[in-house]
Order: sequence, then structure tokens, then C-alpha cells
Amino acid sequence: MSTPDLSMSHPDAPIIEVDLEHAAPHGYTSNKDAYLKRLKRIEGQVRGIARMVEEDKYCIDILTQVAAATKALHAVSLGLVEEHIGHCVVGAASEPNPEARAEQIDAKVKEATDAIGRLLR
Repeated sequence: MSTPDLSMSHPDAPIIEVDLEHAAPHGYTSNKDAYLKRLKRIEGQVRGIARMVEEDKYCIDILTQVAAATKALHAVSLGLVEEHIGHCVVGAASEPNPEARAEQIDAKVKEATDAIGRLLR
């Protein structure tokens, strides 16, 4: 069986768009295991909070645990923002076409600022 020649596209061939944003490894990929480990720990904290409510624990003790889980989620969020800036924004800055580079940088910075805005609400 021979391999088809893909060097020239047929004029009637459909154009297939590839979502490169989601196809390439993300900035956090090298730290994925650490993020997953931390999120599983937070998941355990949240289950513990639910158990405290079920057991009618003192409200201030529950609020203390909610604050700890919230702080842990914020730490994960800040790490992901840092990874986004270090990978996605810097990656956009390496675009060789100056016009496309400016657009990509603007888009990636806007994504980061929008995400930070959601975290602060």
C-alpha cells in the first residue's frame, strides 16, 4: 500500500482547521503532576468541610477550613497564571510576523487579565 502524496492539496478538498491553542502542550504541562496532587489535596479539604457541616461543627472552625481551601485554590490559580504568561504570552512573542505577533500577544495578555479579573471577583 502506498502513502498518498499530501504535498499538493486538491482544489475541492475540504479545509481542515486545527485548533493549535488546544493541540500544543500547555505551559503547566511540565508541572501537571504537582497541580493534580495539590488539587486532590484541596478536594480532600473540601470533603472534610462538608463532613464538618454534616457533623454540626462550630461555624468558625468551618470558616477557617474554607479560608484554607480558598487560599490553596488561589495558590493553584496564581501558578497557572504564571505558567500562562511564561508559556503562552512568551510563545506569542516569538511569532515571526510582527502584525500577528502583536495580535497574539494582545490576545494572550487579555486572556490572563480576564482570568485574573474572574479570580478577584
